[in-house]
Amino acid sequence: MSVLLEFAMFPLDKGESVKEDVAQVISMIDKSGVSYQLTAMGTLIETETMEEALALVQQAYMVLEKNCNRVYATLKFDIRKSTSNRLKTKVESVENVIGKVCT
Repeated sequence: MSVLLEFAMFPLDKGESVKEDVAQVISMIDKSGVSYQLTAMGTLIETETMEEALALVQQAYMVLEKNCNRVYATLKFDIRKSTSNRLKTKVESVENVIGKVCT
């Protein structure tokens, strides 16, 4: 099974820039060993189970709640059985079509 999660989580009580807080969350994700991709608007992760994905969300919250009184989060899931490595292959499949259309 492949669980793709796109999420953003950050404090609302730290002012205009929250890069230090976000960096702590990304460091935790990196250390977890799951595949992830940081984007300008959030982070994509891929796990094998929903439990793993939700555990990472909980850990991300725990990283932030130590020094924050208010945390904002958005989550989107794409769960598919009998597949894996979609964080990479979904993008590659679109790029392949783009290559055919643009030539």
